[in-house]
Amino acid sequence: MNKRKGFTLVELLVVIAIIALLMAILMPALNRAKRQAKTSACLANLRQWGLLFAMYCEENDSKFFNGEGGGNGYWWMDAMRPYYKDDRIRLCPQATTWYAGGGKIGLWGNWAWRSGNKYSTDDIGSYGPNAWVCNPKPGTTGMWSRNPPNYKIEYYWRTCNVQNANSVPVFCGSYWVDFWPLQDDQPPLQPEGVPTPDRPGTNEMERCCVDRHDGFLAGVFMDWSVRKIGVKELWTLKWHRQYNTAGLWTKAGRANPPWPQWMRHYKDY
Repeated sequence: MNKRKGFTLVELLVVIAIIALLMAILMPALNRAKRQAKTSACLANLRQWGLLFAMYCEENDSKFFNGEGGGNGYWWMDAMRPYYKDDRIRLCPQATTWYAGGGKIGLWGNWAWRSGNKYSTDDIGSYGPNAWVCNPKPGTTGMWSRNPPNYKIEYYWRTCNVQNANSVPVFCGSYWVDFWPLQDDQPPLQPEGVPTPDRPGTNEMERCCVDRHDGFLAGVFMDWSVRKIGVKELWTLKWHRQYNTAGLWTKAGRANPPWPQWMRHYKDY
């Protein structure tokens, strides 16, 4: 009777090598599929937000919030809270952990923000509103320390009934709870994952220039459409009524100063 033979060492090494080769081939595809799934989930979250903002405006004579209320973004969170129950829709699947180090409450890329007031200390999110959509009360000159000369009251959209609404961002990925972008704002010098101090009233485009989806973030526009936005495309969107979409950081502006190293390989707009 012949004895049953086992695998030789050479055969085992060959099998291991084949498995390692297959893993090397499959892992990039699996990682890509995982990222695409997170992007799809993020877009689904923002479609819900588009419906919520549409409902809010419909119930408020087509107007947005007046900007009053608690700090740390509660001026919009408190206004929108009656319209949803699941706090998870405030979080992009690519950014669900808030940054707890260094006394900061946020930073670039794949980190979420954390906010709190007398009602709550654990509200987190990774989307934020374009604060220029607000409808400040008559007689006010600004909101939350954003005052003239750089921040003008006539910049605010106030209503969702505007022309070319598909170019006006309402809500998008961000590392901070709100932002007032201006056309001359500079891009963040550091890539995602590098702690950077926030600078309220200065370069607030930094707050939403987050590389969440391979050179893109996702956003809701004033026609309630949802799509991906290139990180460089942010400078071409109509953030406020007098925003120049052909400014310094756009191809149409032709100045094209050098982008930070981490952004240079992404598409220009």
